[in-house]
Amino acid sequence: MTIRESEGRGLFIRQLPLIAIVMYAIALVAWTLILWQWVPMPGDEMSEMGMQMSDPGVPEAMAIGHGAAGVGLYLLMWGTMMIAMMYPSTVPLFRLYNGTLQDLSKTAKAARLGALLGVYTLVWTLTGLVPLVVNSVVPIAALVNDRGLLLFGGVLVVLGGYQLSPYKYQCLDKCRSPFGFLMTYHRPGIRGAADMGLRFSLFCVGCCWALFALMVAVGSMNILWMAIIALVISLERTVSWGPQLARAVGVVAGVGGVGFIVVSIV
Repeated sequence: MTIRESEGRGLFIRQLPLIAIVMYAIALVAWTLILWQWVPMPGDEMSEMGMQMSDPGVPEAMAIGHGAAGVGLYLLMWGTMMIAMMYPSTVPLFRLYNGTLQDLSKTAKAARLGALLGVYTLVWTLTGLVPLVVNSVVPIAALVNDRGLLLFGGVLVVLGGYQLSPYKYQCLDKCRSPFGFLMTYHRPGIRGAADMGLRFSLFCVGCCWALFALMVAVGSMNILWMAIIALVISLERTVSWGPQLARAVGVVAGVGGVGFIVVSIV
């Protein structure tokens, strides 16, 4: 590396707001915890039966089978996954919001940023209850063994339909335009920051829920699918051609889903 390149990189780091560095660092820690499987989960008996944590329905079955403790550990795992996957694409909003707090003390800024980030993280963590409820009604692991192609195809069709729906783009527009979101929903104080965190998290869930449904169907702890879906979410929300990517994903998912359903029936 040349001296000029080194100086340029150092200048870029100095210009990057602290809130962005912190969020990227937290996301990196979350990815590390997931990759090294340091997030505790119950259910050693599953491995004895030849089932892996990355298999569809296995984490959900383990959580439900161990009662409240299992559900709590599952939500811890799910929340860690959401931090890893969602924090990087959320940095623009937090950078802009941080810029509106320049006149406040460090303590006041930290409290507001903490409220915004805390509520955002809490809502995403609680979405982990959805796959648990679904799995308690329809055991995913058993369904995959019996009608795996049909399940995968059905989820792809749902994903394709939602990716092409106007509701997807109403939510995606809010996620892609943090400035517009702040202009519309900015509220003063810690309570206002928490309210913004709730609103923004709901828009994010509305934008991405079908992608996470696919992740659960292929295995909620399948690292490869996690990485692919996290990349799609980030690109949808941050690059100029994000909406076109969302439509392309919808078309591919819909066509692929119909194909899998046909194959499973024939």
